[in-house]
Amino acid sequence: MTLTQRWQQSLMDNYGTPPLALVSGAGAVVVDEAGRSYVDLLSGIAVNALGHGHPAVVAAVTKQISQLGHVSNLFVAEPPVALAELLLALTGRPGRVFFANSGAEANEAAFKLARRTGRTHVVACEQAFHGRTMGALALTGQPAKADPFRPLPGDVTHIPYGDVEALAAVVTDQTAMVILEPIMGEAGVVPAPPGFLAAAREITARHGALLVLDEVQTGVGRTGHWFAHQAEGVTPDVITLAKGLGGGLPIGATIAFADGAFAQRHPGGAAALFTPGQHGTTFGGNPVACAAALAVLRTIAADGLLDHVKRVGEQLRRGVEALHHPLVDGVRGAGLLLGVVLTAPVAPAVQKALLDAGFIVNAAQPDVIRLAPPLILTSAQADAFLAALGAALDLAQPETPAQPATAAQPALVAQAGSPTQTGASA
Repeated sequence: MTLTQRWQQSLMDNYGTPPLALVSGAGAVVVDEAGRSYVDLLSGIAVNALGHGHPAVVAAVTKQISQLGHVSNLFVAEPPVALAELLLALTGRPGRVFFANSGAEANEAAFKLARRTGRTHVVACEQAFHGRTMGALALTGQPAKADPFRPLPGDVTHIPYGDVEALAAVVTDQTAMVILEPIMGEAGVVPAPPGFLAAAREITARHGALLVLDEVQTGVGRTGHWFAHQAEGVTPDVITLAKGLGGGLPIGATIAFADGAFAQRHPGGAAALFTPGQHGTTFGGNPVACAAALAVLRTIAADGLLDHVKRVGEQLRRGVEALHHPLVDGVRGAGLLLGVVLTAPVAPAVQKALLDAGFIVNAAQPDVIRLAPPLILTSAQADAFLAALGAALDLAQPETPAQPATAAQPALVAQAGSPTQTGASA
């Protein structure tokens, strides 16, 4: 029995059966149970920031679990303290950090934090994704994910992403927070229009509401900046992190700042809203996960990966555009969070063709291929992907109206529909 067959018999079917069973990985390459290798341009949905089996993460985790594992939040341990200090240093602002286990939990914490303003109204965006727990799902602006589970925590207004006038129209002096993604990843890698985040900052400041930026996918170097909002020069009251922070280990963080617009009305700012007993999680701030996160952040800094992300991201962007393929409408996003926008809803077929060719990507939307590779993706691996992309697009091209058949045509069509599976070179 294969690993996939065992999966089908024992795990809940909430994901559908995955296409691959992976057994090992090194750097940006993973290997399936049949021994075939793939260049991973998804990295566990932007999680494996340093790829698979990075020596710094392995060493940090091994040392920490052998020294001191879980202590709960009833006791102090050094790794979460050091990680909170480092995260605040990277933001360049004073504040306090709450550690959770995932992005959804980090956003749940922000949601509860907002209630401590004494207000209940929240503004989020249509098509935004903030997680699937009940609170985070209420913020998520995707009806297909939310509708089966209503009623959800209420008083949430969704507006079109990037619409400043709509935002200004719904935010009032009763609004607790506005939560935005600098780039909407799950919606198809949709960046905020220029000036939208700054306008959100001005509108929320005017009404005394929190500006919360969900950097779960865009944080930790993913866009070539430590945090995407830094490129915009915007100062949120709260940011949420997860995914790449742990380099493969589960950890999320909610960073609430002690300065900025909200702090001008409330002493201590968002950082002072929670008081003892108002929120918690047993595993949040686990020393092993924090040790991994420290290794990730220190490696990104020591290896100059922020600049590397910008260079390889631009290489991918220009390479895709240079194909001049009729199925490519454009490339959007920043750094190594890119969306290849297609002119037809054939992203699943492109994903399948690339998988057959030895490259893992994600059809985030029917017409968008998402690229979120490890930050260590090499230039050679990017070139290998670009070399395979054109053929994958050809295979996914919608069929043209049938022409009168010749004797040779059926055989050619059959060959085109059965690509040979090959392992990708790393």
